[in-house]
Amino acid sequence: MLIANMVILLLIAACAAYQFLKGNFVKAFATIILAICASIIALSYFEMLAGLLAGQSESLAPWSQLISFVLLLVLSFAVLQTLLMQLARQPIDLGLWPERIGRVACGIMLGLIASGILLTAVAMAPLPSKYPYQRFAPRNLNPDDPAKPLFNPDGFVMGWVAVASKGSLAGKKSFAVMHPSFLNELFLNRLAPAADVSALTSSAAIDVEREKAVWYAPQGVADTEGQQVPAKSGYTLVIARIGFLKNALKDAGQFTLSQLRLVCKPTTGPANPLAGKGENVYPIGYMKSQNQVQRKKLSDQIGIQRDKVQGRVQWIDFAFYVPTYSVPVLAQFKLNNAVRLPPPVPADEAPAPVSFTESSVSRNDTTTRRQPSGADSAESTRQRDSSRRRRGLSPPSRSILGDEFDE
Repeated sequence: MLIANMVILLLIAACAAYQFLKGNFVKAFATIILAICASIIALSYFEMLAGLLAGQSESLAPWSQLISFVLLLVLSFAVLQTLLMQLARQPIDLGLWPERIGRVACGIMLGLIASGILLTAVAMAPLPSKYPYQRFAPRNLNPDDPAKPLFNPDGFVMGWVAVASKGSLAGKKSFAVMHPSFLNELFLNRLAPAADVSALTSSAAIDVEREKAVWYAPQGVADTEGQQVPAKSGYTLVIARIGFLKNALKDAGQFTLSQLRLVCKPTTGPANPLAGKGENVYPIGYMKSQNQVQRKKLSDQIGIQRDKVQGRVQWIDFAFYVPTYSVPVLAQFKLNNAVRLPPPVPADEAPAPVSFTESSVSRNDTTTRRQPSGADSAESTRQRDSSRRRRGLSPPSRSILGDEFDE
């Protein structure tokens, strides 16, 4: 945190000094507006470009979001700055003291925005979770209580983006729904120290059923030690069945629970499930049977071994505490997978429980492939055809473009 705070102070001081010595109040104020607009554009569209880059090169995939964000940010700022220079060719002088005070104030604000953008960009890189600062302590992980740097500049930038892109720049999709806590997502996806736990996947990795993918937990759910799962004030225990595609287990076969989340929206919100504002909730574990949950910490790692998966997908029933007056609308996995969820059903309409046993595998183990033949090949073809009813969005950019672009 110390290094991040020093970088923030240096950027603010540098911008304030430059504007005081060389700047102009009107242009400095306009530059602030341009920087905010450029960050909104970059954060609204970087996932589309990242999906294309990730599909082109496996080695480039971990860096695709950072590269896309920086490219869009630089290009959009350069275009806007060029327009500003054409419109404001002659300097406007407001007088000695208004200029001095205004330049310093604008420089401080510009430094705050620049440091927030820089911290966000570094958080997108496939680096250990302590960079650019330790937002969460793995031993005492609480998504609702992140550590924040001095002046919280990255949170300031995210606030502007969330307000500005509520269904405007992103079409019918609000950034505040697609990424309710984007900074938390970036850091929580990099908690795992193991090299075989990636923050992104190179192809669509998750799937859900069209119906009965989410249901309310029955009464009396206990953990594997026989202790009843405690009620949480203001929350309801909900089960969500998430499928992990067998052909994506190279990237998805190892993950931490902090890389899986549901996005919930208030039941009184806009009719469009992707409009308005959402809230992230994280699993407390997965179901071993209809009334028994295997409790897990968010930092715990889950393994799925490819050769033990029957069919095209491994289904797992995860348990979540969902706000009482909210419903899950999206299931998200890692940084580039999202699928729409159907409305939850009552406990008495829940599907039969699925079996899942954790595996401890390496990255290489998940890439072994078995060549289908005969009846197996025919069955695989049938399953692939039927899976199109609710496939995870592929390539990863479909998580942004939406279901209407699926075949």
